[in-house]
Amino acid sequence: MSKGNVLVVGSNATRIEIQDGGTGPTGQYLNETVVPAMALVAAGYEIVLATPDGTKPHIDPVSDAAQHFDGDEAAHKRGRAFFDDHRAMNDVRTLRSVIEDGIDGYAGVFVPGGQAPAVDLMQDADLGEILRRFHARRKPTAFLCHGPIASLAALPHAKEYRAALIAGDVSEASELARGWQYAGYKMTVFSASEEKPIEEQVLHGKLYFNMPDALRMAGGDVTTNPVDFSPHVIEDRELITGQNPRSDHPLAAKLVEALNRVTVSA
Repeated sequence: MSKGNVLVVGSNATRIEIQDGGTGPTGQYLNETVVPAMALVAAGYEIVLATPDGTKPHIDPVSDAAQHFDGDEAAHKRGRAFFDDHRAMNDVRTLRSVIEDGIDGYAGVFVPGGQAPAVDLMQDADLGEILRRFHARRKPTAFLCHGPIASLAALPHAKEYRAALIAGDVSEASELARGWQYAGYKMTVFSASEEKPIEEQVLHGKLYFNMPDALRMAGGDVTTNPVDFSPHVIEDRELITGQNPRSDHPLAAKLVEALNRVTVSA
């Protein structure tokens, strides 16, 4: 018998803006998506995948490799097969349809990373509505790697906030950040130093803003592990955040624990 439904929110972005014009390739990381999703299924939860436009998330090819599964080829193949074949990974909903059908029955929500959430999810009004509802009810809310940037969708003017970040207008961004639901929460996110090799080797350009600064400007109490690409997870109230791809397993464990606590107390 299922313990309940958990909403997994994916991105549809395939390109991200870089400074001096143009875009670079992006997407959602495979391990960050499937490792927590598989852990949820193994723990007895049903997962529902939803994206802004209702199509399956684009997996960043950089992430589709055994190195992101601790070098384990078999684990990589299992993860890829889960993404390709599992019913929940193919029965994709729109975020709007999830809201219209009722989100109060969901036990929690999870947003994986890859840089893609910094394009669409952080300014998506439907995700913002979902996060505000989950925050009000203190339901487990987990974000991984770049995923925490999607928490900014809860801002009343998230689209304008992102535009101010890209324009480098600190004053405007600070004003637009007022009233963020997660202000004061302890959290982590992909660090600027971890971003650097991606900018140099994949994007061939610099992003307009880094993730920690974008969250700090909105009031997040952000800390990152100084040892790049080491697992790091922070839990504060209902919010669970993981810093980087290698935080996939520990974040999954924290999320399952939080969901189990809610299930037992209910």
